[in-house]
Amino acid sequence: MLSYQHAYHAGNLADVHKHALLASALDYLTRKDKPLSYLETHAGRGLYALDGAEAAKTGEAAAGITRVEGLGWFASDHPYMRALAAVRAQHGAQTYPGSPLVAQALLRPMDTIQLCELHPQEFSALRTATRRSGAVLHKADGREMALALTPPTPRRGMMLIDPSFEEKADYTAMPKLIGHIAKKWNVGIIALWYPMLASGAQEAMVRTLRRDFPDALSHEVRFPPAREGHGMIGSGMFIVNPPWGLAGEAERLSELFASL
Repeated sequence: MLSYQHAYHAGNLADVHKHALLASALDYLTRKDKPLSYLETHAGRGLYALDGAEAAKTGEAAAGITRVEGLGWFASDHPYMRALAAVRAQHGAQTYPGSPLVAQALLRPMDTIQLCELHPQEFSALRTATRRSGAVLHKADGREMALALTPPTPRRGMMLIDPSFEEKADYTAMPKLIGHIAKKWNVGIIALWYPMLASGAQEAMVRTLRRDFPDALSHEVRFPPAREGHGMIGSGMFIVNPPWGLAGEAERLSELFASL
């Protein structure tokens, strides 16, 4: 579980899907003048260099955020683009935010951010990327912390669960984890990102989630493999207690991804 390095994949089409929905959800939540909690279980390093060796090696960002910006998928006032603009203004035009910095760009001083990351190097980089944000960082197993931190204060808010799915056990663990969190935090928005794989490894997990949470937003998009033989052919987001309007943004994304 400690081997995954998102720097090779930052800004890819899965990130576009995940971050567009995340930004839209947070934009809706911050319209109300009440504080909220934002939590992440697998935060990564928070900030990535799209002109770095890792991104150049895979070309996933070029086929992802760089391409869709050129196609004009998102208006400049879309919350995803506002988050990108804020991060680029602070860190440079060739940087890309992970989910923690997307959230940081959209949340307000009254809101709280708690981020979990176990990988030592990723945690160190995350601490640097978020040092001025007031985020509370936990160098700990994200699944354990998800249970320890819920329900948060304030109770209004959102959790993003974004494991690497390097281990097959993740697919069976996620429905159980989300079930436990939802019982402890029944008002929380709980979002799970997962890869859609050619092998279909995610399918049983998704069936279980849809059975257990029939009112959740279950959204999947497909796209060409990043390179020949690459197993990921799409991206999925499963969101318990989705905020109003998020289903409409998901439908818009479905049309855009279908055009690739």
